[in-house]
Amino acid sequence: MSNVNIETNFGNITFKLLPELAPETVRNFEKLAKDGFYDGTLFHRVIPGFMIQGGDPNTKTDNKGSWGMGGPGYNIKAEFNSRSHLRGIVSMARSQDPDSAGSQFFIVTSDSAFLDKQYTVFGEVTEGMDVADKIVNLQRDGNDCPLEKAQMLHVTVG
Repeated sequence: MSNVNIETNFGNITFKLLPELAPETVRNFEKLAKDGFYDGTLFHRVIPGFMIQGGDPNTKTDNKGSWGMGGPGYNIKAEFNSRSHLRGIVSMARSQDPDSAGSQFFIVTSDSAFLDKQYTVFGEVTEGMDVADKIVNLQRDGNDCPLEKAQMLHVTVG
């Protein structure tokens, strides 16, 4: 079983990957992480009582208008499963199209079962929810973007 470590400027978040639930999503995330894709990206969307979202390469620029729209240049197929979106779950972000996920993901900070079977759960936080809580409670603008950068310095899979 593989673990992911997200080293942030607020501390580390570690989660276990769940390939038995979403094998292609896990494979895609591992490849992106090993390629350094996530290094330097931001958690660009934080909603207290809900989740933190990151993984957009556009957040490496100062053009906030493009944040939340970027990806790896391809989409992956949804792998909806029976795992509920409870606190600590890691799931793929997407647009209206269920098969539009690519690199953006979110970490659930409060139980959000209303997302079940609509987003692909592929991981579960094992350490660092206190870090996710710090990030989700950052002051934010009207677009739920933190005013202080919450950066993924280095993302590793091991």
